[in-house]
Amino acid sequence: MQWWNDLISWLTSSEAESTVFTAAVLVFAVVVTALLSAWIATSAVKRLVAQRDREIKTAAIAALVDAATEASVWNSLTPQEQVLADRTVGQADIHVRLLPIRGSDVAANWAAHQLHELKRASATFGYQLDPAVAEFRDRLLDWQRHPSRARKQFQNDLVRWRAQRQEPEQTALEEQDTWVAEQHHERYRSATEISTPAEPARDTAPTPTQSGAQPATQPLDDARA
Repeated sequence: MQWWNDLISWLTSSEAESTVFTAAVLVFAVVVTALLSAWIATSAVKRLVAQRDREIKTAAIAALVDAATEASVWNSLTPQEQVLADRTVGQADIHVRLLPIRGSDVAANWAAHQLHELKRASATFGYQLDPAVAEFRDRLLDWQRHPSRARKQFQNDLVRWRAQRQEPEQTALEEQDTWVAEQHHERYRSATEISTPAEPARDTAPTPTQSGAQPATQPLDDARA
């Protein structure tokens, strides 16, 4: 216990003031440096994560806009091109749903509904529905800039569409979509069959040599003049 009393006496003496002050300044500097380094590292990681999220979000929105362009001419695509377009849309839909943004699933549902309507309009009204594609693009870009406000608008649209949907009408639309798809595939199947030339029929009639018959020889005239 004596050493503790001696330490307290030394710390409270005038000779130890400079030493204690220097040690306190060093400890404070170390703590401040550690906190500042941790804050800088955390900010850098957050910026990196935010940049990566923005890149993924931008890529997903670009894929959806490109899919909307293809959906506007859906009835003119070949079945193979339609399969590739659907695969691209599926990947973009997954990327949007996995984004760490509140309401990303609502945006994905809204985009899926709009793409389906663009496909149906392509079969009904023709090709290149530019105003609809432009509106689709602008709504997604607005969602990128203002996620909360755009999420509410998407939710209101989904609720309105769900309220307007009636079972008999929905069944008729599904049957119409099925019929259009069947006609589209039948048209390309017929076009493929017409473009493929039929193989000419080969003459399988045996030649005299193949049938084993000897060629007729002209009889010699034995009567000589």
